[in-house]
Amino acid sequence: MNFDDHNPSHSEAPLPSGSQDFEHPPLPQAASPTAAEVREPSSNELGPVVTAGYLGPVIHSVPEDLRVPWGWADLLIFLVFAFVSLVLLSTLVAAGFSAAGVSIAQIKESITEQGLLSIIAMALLSVCLLAFLAVEMRLRFHSPVWRTLGWRPFRTGHVPRRTAYLGLIASGFLLSFLVAGASSLFKTKTNMPIEQFFQDRHTAVLLLIVSVTLAPLLEETVFRGYIYPVAARSFGIPLGILFTGTIFGLLHSSQLGNNWPQVALLMLVGVIFTYVRAKTGTVVASYVLHVSYNSFILIAVLIASRGFHHLPQFH
Repeated sequence: MNFDDHNPSHSEAPLPSGSQDFEHPPLPQAASPTAAEVREPSSNELGPVVTAGYLGPVIHSVPEDLRVPWGWADLLIFLVFAFVSLVLLSTLVAAGFSAAGVSIAQIKESITEQGLLSIIAMALLSVCLLAFLAVEMRLRFHSPVWRTLGWRPFRTGHVPRRTAYLGLIASGFLLSFLVAGASSLFKTKTNMPIEQFFQDRHTAVLLLIVSVTLAPLLEETVFRGYIYPVAARSFGIPLGILFTGTIFGLLHSSQLGNNWPQVALLMLVGVIFTYVRAKTGTVVASYVLHVSYNSFILIAVLIASRGFHHLPQFH
């Protein structure tokens, strides 16, 4: 902005006669902003609009919930850390089983032992990954952990908060019911690996408890809090939602035995979770939806198995 245009002394007071022979030293002028600097960006834009400020460049067009200090290189480092941690933790848990009198040969022959080992290793991995992100937020980025990872207050606007939460819970139940119905239309000739966890009552109980407590916390933090902002900034919000949901489904494909109809349904679930995260601007909303989705599965198994006393037999 040229401040001279708004100075009354320049537009209203006449110059005294003879003033043309006297020149004032020029005052430093602020650089006139370009049109891109002064326009009001749309909240849905992702193309960077940069203005110069006292504290350096400021990106105006990226929604606040997507302004995170990490990028693709950080996601790659996180992926490598997760893989190495999984290998090490699986080895440590197997060593613990061996110390408790369960040999490696017994683990290989027992589906129950394999399932228990997998659940314990994944639970420990979840704790390690959350700890990694917490350390990264605090020590590297010097930022508050949860808010930086997308756990912002759930602002419901004119909708009562209780109504909004109940709506998410009901939506999670409905989505889980619809996915279960659609999945039943695609019969698989072989058992899916996840079915091994339901061969034993204690393993099934442990799996379902983890699925409604630790699993949603980790997955929403990683996918909707850590991956989605980078994908949305890079590809745009719609493609970012699609990308994050697709990755979510693909990373669960091994549990489903690469049965692609079921994997595709889980991709759709991931897209819906991410859409809710994008629409509300907070991971809290997608987390509630995720917990509700998994809770319906827990309740359905609980009813079908009569309190885990009559588990289905898989061959």
